[in-house]
Amino acid sequence: GWRALLLPQLNRQSLYVYGSEVAVEKECIRQLESGVFVIHPFSPMYYIMCMMAITFLNLIGIPMEIAFMDGTSGLAWESFNVFSDTLFLLDVVLNFRMGIITEDAEQEAILDIKRIRLNYLRTWFIPDIIAAFPIGYILLFADLQYHSDDNPSKTNKMMRILMFVRILSLIRLARVSRLVRFFNEVEKVSNANLEVVRLFFRILSLFMMIFLLCHWNGCIQYFVPMLEEFPSDCWVRKENLMNSTVIVKYSWGVFRALSQMIALSYGSMDAPTYIELWIVMVSMVSGCLMYTILVANATTMIANLDPAAKEYKSKMSRLEHYMTFMKLPPELQLRISNYYQARYGGKWFDEKYVMDTISSSLKEQILMVMCSRLLQKVPMFQNRDENFISDILPKLEYEVFQEGDVIVRQNVPGDRMFFIDHGQVLMEVDSYERELCDGDFFGTCVLTKGKHLATVKALTDCQCFSLSWNNFQDTLRGFPEIKKD
Repeated sequence: GWRALLLPQLNRQSLYVYGSEVAVEKECIRQLESGVFVIHPFSPMYYIMCMMAITFLNLIGIPMEIAFMDGTSGLAWESFNVFSDTLFLLDVVLNFRMGIITEDAEQEAILDIKRIRLNYLRTWFIPDIIAAFPIGYILLFADLQYHSDDNPSKTNKMMRILMFVRILSLIRLARVSRLVRFFNEVEKVSNANLEVVRLFFRILSLFMMIFLLCHWNGCIQYFVPMLEEFPSDCWVRKENLMNSTVIVKYSWGVFRALSQMIALSYGSMDAPTYIELWIVMVSMVSGCLMYTILVANATTMIANLDPAAKEYKSKMSRLEHYMTFMKLPPELQLRISNYYQARYGGKWFDEKYVMDTISSSLKEQILMVMCSRLLQKVPMFQNRDENFISDILPKLEYEVFQEGDVIVRQNVPGDRMFFIDHGQVLMEVDSYERELCDGDFFGTCVLTKGKHLATVKALTDCQCFSLSWNNFQDTLRGFPEIKKD
């Protein structure tokens, strides 16, 4: 029933924390057996997402109501205000029943009511109670009281002053931290594909912050002259906006705000008045801060966008310093740089570290994917026992040769054979030549002769897998039928 919404859900986050489905089920049973109304921290996030949506609507609507609605916001908006205040008051109550997870909780959610209350009172209770102050109810009662007043100007002014108090409710933006904490937890237990989603949310939050800053500034541009009852030298009268629609007034306010924030102009041909002068200075300072934050975040996101490419560039920079210090010839430096590009493709990964830190099963699957073309094209590996393939794959070593490289020389002792994964080589034996390509192999003669009977050169950049004869012989001992073939 409805209590299932309070229990931890089976997902990657809960599986990471508790270890298995059985452990998650035991956690559900533990919560049910406690017999108290507690919302588990791993329960569905619908409630938190709903609160974030209501908060964002308040951040947009409250400044517009204060500046432009002229005391005629309508029944729908007043109802929304009352609904929002009610929801935030309810949220304060529910937070006393919201389970928490701490780093020293030994991977077990804290469901004890006393500990939850104490933790909430010490952390978010004060900001939440301020954000939940029922301004909407006060405005509704004030509207009912002054609705029949004979002095409309006094009534509207009183309503605007009362509505200005609603600006205190903007502190509810602090609740976004709950969404940030939730996303950080998901990021820790998810795979690397979430990096794209994380980057998207960072960009989205950055543009939302810029939008809200411009939105608030645009509303303040109109709100301050309104508090002065629109003096004759204010920008609203100069632009003939007294009887314009809310959209026109808001558009002019945002235009002035953006013009000042990017230091383009004052937003009009005339110099600002004394009161407007302070607004202009605040707008310029906020514009500078916005520009600084935008550049800093953009620089950070670009720097962290591709860490593998960044590490590769760092390695190449050190390599260039080394080659210069050793005074290597320019031709050799170019070949070394080309080798790194062919070998790593502009990305640097510590393959040995990855292979050493994963399970044998995952290592086998990775090698299967890396050597898939090889297994399909090399006759030696086709239609073979899976155990034989699994045993021989970890013994293959990946090598890259550049165009013109001599891979093996004739009559030179050798201890390994080569399988061509991608590329072309030329095999020369006295007056005989033969081109080998993807799926071919060479070097098998070292098994009987102990040396290579041909010289093999790379015609193109060639990617090969090498296998030492000692490792190959060790593998064949466990598979006598394959050894006979």
